[in-house]
This record gives sequence, structure tokens and C-alpha cells, in this order.
Amino acid sequence: MLVQSVTDYAIYMLDPDGIVTSWNAGAERFKGYTPDEIIGQHFSRFYGEEDRDSGLPQRALATAAKEGRFEAEGWRIRKDGTRFWADVVLDRITDPQGSLVGFAKITRDLTLRRAAEEELRRSEERFRLLVQSVTDYAIYMLDLDGHVTSWNAGAERFKGYRADEIIGEHFARFYPPEDREAGAPARALATAREAGRFEAEGWRHRKDGSRFWASVVIDPVRSEAGELIGFAKITRDLTERRKSQQALEQAQQAFFQSQKMEAIGQLTGGVAHDFNNLLAAIVGSVDIAKRRLAEGKDATRFLDNALQAAERGATQTQRMLAFARKQDMQLTKVDVAALVRGMADLIERTIGSNITIDTQFPLMLKAIHADPAQLELALLNLVVNARDAMPEGGRILIAAQKVQVQVENGLTPGEYVRLFIEDEGSGMDEETRAKAIEPFFTTKGVGKGTGLGLSMVAGMAEQFGGRLSLDSVVGEGTTVSLWLPVAKDTALEAARPVAVARSDGPRGALTMLAVDDDDIVLVNTAAMLSHLGHTVLNATSGAQALRLLAEHTVDVLLTDYAMPGMTGAELADAALAGWPDLKVVVVTGYAELPTGVTLRFPRLSKPFRQSDLEVALARLPRSPADPANVVDLRPRR
Repeated sequence: MLVQSVTDYAIYMLDPDGIVTSWNAGAERFKGYTPDEIIGQHFSRFYGEEDRDSGLPQRALATAAKEGRFEAEGWRIRKDGTRFWADVVLDRITDPQGSLVGFAKITRDLTLRRAAEEELRRSEERFRLLVQSVTDYAIYMLDLDGHVTSWNAGAERFKGYRADEIIGEHFARFYPPEDREAGAPARALATAREAGRFEAEGWRHRKDGSRFWASVVIDPVRSEAGELIGFAKITRDLTERRKSQQALEQAQQAFFQSQKMEAIGQLTGGVAHDFNNLLAAIVGSVDIAKRRLAEGKDATRFLDNALQAAERGATQTQRMLAFARKQDMQLTKVDVAALVRGMADLIERTIGSNITIDTQFPLMLKAIHADPAQLELALLNLVVNARDAMPEGGRILIAAQKVQVQVENGLTPGEYVRLFIEDEGSGMDEETRAKAIEPFFTTKGVGKGTGLGLSMVAGMAEQFGGRLSLDSVVGEGTTVSLWLPVAKDTALEAARPVAVARSDGPRGALTMLAVDDDDIVLVNTAAMLSHLGHTVLNATSGAQALRLLAEHTVDVLLTDYAMPGMTGAELADAALAGWPDLKVVVVTGYAELPTGVTLRFPRLSKPFRQSDLEVALARLPRSPADPANVVDLRPRR
């Protein structure tokens, strides 16, 4: 009854010559022969012609007779001539005297699973399912209540119970205590009874108390009249496979971690390289300026150099923030040709004297919809990349043209300006070009770049509604194109910036309370405010600031955001609760704001000049707590 109830396997007997002597329902289902059609026929009719010609059926019998077992996978033929991929097990059957009396043959149709699970099929799905001959599977019967009624050699081998020890016992004893308490055995039988099959994986217990990871299948067994009379249960030990999977997962996690550490190392090295160069310029220029001032000489040039290097550091920080946080874009109408002309001096100072810059712009070129500051950063980055590709010098072309896009790699159809930078450098091969836009990828060597330049430019173009494309030929040079959408009046109206100043902002000399936990920053801020003619009170913490507010009449609170104990936003809320007419400006490095935090006060971004601070004070809203009057005081560079 067990053999006849299994429909997923063809289980039948062969005599010593390979003649079929029995035939189960599984064999009839997927081979197509009824018992009276196939019993007495040679089993070689299931093989393809090429296998029969090569003598494969005879070799299978010979191998099973000599070695006790033959196992293989291959194409077999159904009655209607169609082929299916079969897993075949042929076991030798002997009488008590050891004489060969025939073979037990088990076949399963794996056609649908072959493509997707070929590796698992080869290593795990070797079916040895002739009840007492198979030792790799526990095959046994359960009655309607779940008591064991039969027990095969495979079950004894890896569960540890002899037949006389387990028959009559409930199969729940194989489950861990927590599964028994949760009712898992009863649910398994109920599922098999109602759905016609139960299949799962989980921990099971051996006789000695040790655990193994099992794959379990429970099929209902019915009489010829269709009455449920019990269950057929097949269990397989998959402990080693699970260990292998866990080892693979651990190896993958270690690999991903190493990738992250490599990326962090690349970023850290690149940022350190860039900022060390800037700090060298700042420290050197300030040192020389101090000496020249002590000697009574003009130090303006060196102070300007230090200031320029500091501004470049701020620009680098903005680029990093744009990449990490998708910094807010201030989109407006941009004349590309005018923007490039305005950058001419900066570009010439950056690239050196051995590079020639050419520009080509049409006389009539429509404006684009972009953030001019971010676009300037992107162009400068692309020009520097072009310069680095030509260490011996050469020509860089900056050009633009109007393009009408119909369907172009995901761009929305419409009018675009293609702004491109072309160099005569070494170019890139296909592999390098494909990776060039990936974050952290760089060809400049260890510690000589963050590897974020092109990826940030590409992200910026996408935020503008465009894209970046690369064309390069080894030995001939590279062209980087920015496809930027032409400005539309309706879009510009929504993105129009707030006016630079408000007529009702603070005027004249004010009493200012400057708060910052960094003494150096606090001294500079106080000096700027004093130079603007204001009276300044200094505090290094929120608690100290509240004490000063209680002791003095203060017009404006200028506070850093990130401070220990009390943030600038918390200080502002506490101050306004006691002094509702107080004006508030929060100073922040932008990246310090936690995700999801929105300030309801005007904010000024670090680093800032005295002129930025003056504009910030002039643009203060009428009521600090009125969200409609909140403006962004971040300086534009």
C-alpha cells in the first residue's frame, strides 16, 4: 500500500534480465503505461535510442548486480514518445542465500526542476526509495492518529530506533519539546489530510537526543475506495546542507563587510588627500601672512590664498553632502554660456598653463533648469578629470548644443541642452568606462581621489531631470555629456528663490547672543557680529545661554545646532517659551541634522563669511515662530 500510494515516483521490480515484474501508480502516471501494457516488457524501452545503442540499460543492470546499486540521471521516454529528465535508482535484490533474484527500480520525473535546481538535484535529490533497500531516507507509515506502523532501514540508520522500539509510538517524539507544545505534529497531519500533502524543514530529535535538520514530506494513504487509512512519511537528514548554507551566508557577509571597508578606506584616503592639500595651503598662507604683518609688510595676497583654500574645502564638503544626503537643489533658470564664462578665471587657475581651454556655444541657446552652484561644481570636477587625463598637456573643449529628445535612455521626451566636456587624453577601455560612474571607483591611485566625482555629477544631473553619458576611445580621449532639460516657465515659477532681504528685518545695533560649544568658532562669530556694530554675549552651552537671556535683554539668538546636552533647536524652543519676541538663527553644518529633523527657524550653514552673516540677519522673518516666514539662509557659492 505504501508503494502504490506514492505517485511522485515510479517504483517497480525487474527480474535479473531487466523484465518488468511490477508497476506502481507513480510509474503509470508519468510513464504512461498501464500495468498490463508494461509488465513482461524489457525496461530498456524507457531509454532513448542512443542510450540503447550504447548499451546503457545493460550496463545499469551489470553495475547494480556487481556493486549492489546503480544511480544516474538522464533522459527517458514516455509511452507517447515525449522525453522527461529522470532520477533513477536501481538496487540489487538477493535471496537469503545471496543469489540475485532481481532489481528494485525507482524513477522520478525532475524535468521541471532540472534547469533551476540542477546543482541541488545532483547533490541532494538522489532518490533511494525502495522501502527496505533505501537507507538515505526514513520511509515509514503512520496510522490516522500519528502512531508509527512500519519502519525502514533508513529510518533506523539516522533516527537510531529499531523497529521493535518505535512501532506503536507516536511520531511526535521526533519533534523538539517546543514544537510538540505548539502542536506542530498535529498540524502536519491535518495539513496532509486536508491539502493532500505536507512538506517542511525543521529540527528533529534522534534516539540519543541529538538534533538534525530534516526535510519532511507526509502524504495521505488511501484505500482503493478512497478512504484515508494512514500517512506515508519520508524524512531526509539535511544537516550538512544547512551547515554549508550557513557557512556560505557567513562568507557572503564577510565579503560584503570587506567591500564596505574597502569603500570606506577609499573614501577616507581620498578625502584626507584633498583636505591635506587645502590645509597645507591655509596653514602655509596664514603663517606667511603673520610673518609679513610682523614685518610691517602687506599680507593681503596670502590671506586671500588661505580664504580661497578654505572656500574650496567648503565646496568639497558640499559635494560630499550632495552625494550622501541629496542636498536640496535650488533650481532656477541658468544661462549655460554665461555660467561657463563666469567660471573662466577659476578654471584657468585650476588646470594650469599646459592645458588649452576652448569653448563652443551657439549664439542662441535656451536656458536650462538647474542649480547654478551645483552645476559649477560639476563642471569644475569634469574639467579637473579631463586635465588629469592629459598629464603632458593638451586641449579641453567645453561646448553645448540644443537637442530634441524623443526616446533617449530613459529621458523624458522634450528639449534638452547637451553640455559636454571633451579631452584628448588616454581614454578609457570598455571595462573602465562601464565602472567610471560607480561610487568609489577611481583610476587616480590610492589616496588621490574619493572616487565620488562622476557619481556625484551623475546624481546631480538626474536631480535636474537629465542624465550623464560617457563616450571614450582608448588613445583618443573622453567626452562627458550632461543632458539638461530646457527651462520651462511653469517650473521656474514654482522654484523661484526667496528675496534676498526683507524690509522688516532687524536694523541698527542689536544685542546678540552667540552660542557655540567650539571656542574657535564662537570667537570668530562674535568678532564678525562686533564688526557689524552689534553688542555680543557669548555662551558655550544651552544652559549658559538661558542664564544670559534671563540676565540681559537680547534681540537675536544665534546658536549652533549640534551641541552636547541641548541642541540648538531645543535651546531656541526653550528661549522662545520665555521670550517670544526673540529672533533666532540656527547655525549648522547641515550633515549634523538627524534624519527627519526639520528646523522651523532660519538656518545658516557653516562655513560662512561676515557678509553671509549680515545677509542672514537682514533676512530674519517678522515672527521667528511663524513657519510661513521661515527662510533658508545657506550661503550660495
